[in-house]
Amino acid sequence: MSTRSQQLAEAVVGLDPRDFGEAPVLKAKLCLLDFLGCAFEASDLPASRQAVAATVPAQGGHFIGGRHQVTPADAAFVNAVMGHGLVREDMHAPSVCHHGVVVWPLLLALAESAPVNGLRLLQGAIVAYEVGGRLGRMAIDPAMSALYRPTGLIAPIGAATGGSWMLGFDADQIASGIAIAANTSSGLNQWPGTGASDMYFHPGFAARNAWSAVRLAGAGAFASPDILEGPAGFFAAFARRPMPGPIRLFPGGEADILTVYHKAAPACNFAQTACQTALKLTEMLGPDAAPVRSIRIDLPEAAARYPGCDGRGPFERSLQAKMSIPFGVAAVLVHRRLAEANYRDLDNAEVNRLAAATELSVNPELTAAFPGQQGAMIELTLEDERRLSIGQTNVTPATEGEVRQRFREAASVVVGAAAADAIEGFVDTIETSADAGQLARLCALTAAGDRTQSSRRKPAASGVALHRSNAIHPKQEQN
Repeated sequence: MSTRSQQLAEAVVGLDPRDFGEAPVLKAKLCLLDFLGCAFEASDLPASRQAVAATVPAQGGHFIGGRHQVTPADAAFVNAVMGHGLVREDMHAPSVCHHGVVVWPLLLALAESAPVNGLRLLQGAIVAYEVGGRLGRMAIDPAMSALYRPTGLIAPIGAATGGSWMLGFDADQIASGIAIAANTSSGLNQWPGTGASDMYFHPGFAARNAWSAVRLAGAGAFASPDILEGPAGFFAAFARRPMPGPIRLFPGGEADILTVYHKAAPACNFAQTACQTALKLTEMLGPDAAPVRSIRIDLPEAAARYPGCDGRGPFERSLQAKMSIPFGVAAVLVHRRLAEANYRDLDNAEVNRLAAATELSVNPELTAAFPGQQGAMIELTLEDERRLSIGQTNVTPATEGEVRQRFREAASVVVGAAAADAIEGFVDTIETSADAGQLARLCALTAAGDRTQSSRRKPAASGVALHRSNAIHPKQEQN
């Protein structure tokens, strides 16, 4: 009798990429561009510099904005840390995971080490998001994510599966890769209280571990066939319950990558809808409204209970603020904007007063709708006893135009406008490239490509999708 990982491996080997359809391929391109934009913008942040400092110069791997090469495994580590640096990476709400910050660094590193064409890389990513998304749906619940970081637990397995499939491994090799990756699942959720940097490095460890899992599986390593459902396996160890059944891929023909959304704000996934709702409230308040006395925010249980989301201060590090729903909402109400700059002003007295006066409440209706919808409701009580309330049934994702604009702005600062154009063009036509590994090299700095502000070009209008032959249609972007 075959085990769950063997069944999964056989299902993966039996996939026909021609059945994926156009929409998942287009979405994979946008996810790749979003990952690169986040990584470029975060390339000079402390955690990114620390990740680079933890490597040694070597040959074979390029990291984003890098002036030297490292090993491919180290490139995967650094790129993953950079991609997570803004807390604005793509999000798969049903698994509470950021798959892209592990998937893309791994696949780019593998593509630099073995002949891989661009279409195969996109298809490998679709497989990785699918396996990670479906596994995460089964495994992650509020009790589990209160202790463990879902991205650190789930993404190594999904990424290693997609990477193994991309390289053409057989079912036995893929099953071993799954098992080895599951042995590396890690990431504790102790960091939110202090805003410590652990979080930034979780996807780095996951990407590097997924690299090792793929390489070991390719070298013939044999790993526990019952790693998922065994008495000391993944579900028993982390979920503390039996695995409910096999992992079903593409049920009803639906690719899970299409349920991934792109964050509008550089903050925790669970803070997105509340902050967007608060922005609507600023229009209702007007300039002459009485001061806000207190704030009540109704949320799904997953949002209200996630570590750090209920933080009310004091805030010593920006990561604490980015995780805190009270801070995010208070900052929007005070600054009347939803932007990265909100999380740099940690000492603002009015923001801190409002954050401390905020109550989070678990709403049964919003809980029942999650994760299909991620809603929020906010009620403000003003000093003149007036109350204002508004709700939003679901998070509003960043549009394709916004993702592209953010990428261009960030990449142009690091590598220059011409190189940013070349990278964007390569991603747009990557399925025609015989060498997907070229993308990693395009994203690295050369001697003539030093960072410069003078090469930064004027960005396109926010939210306006550019007219490209393979642009994501608005309807597809809402999936």
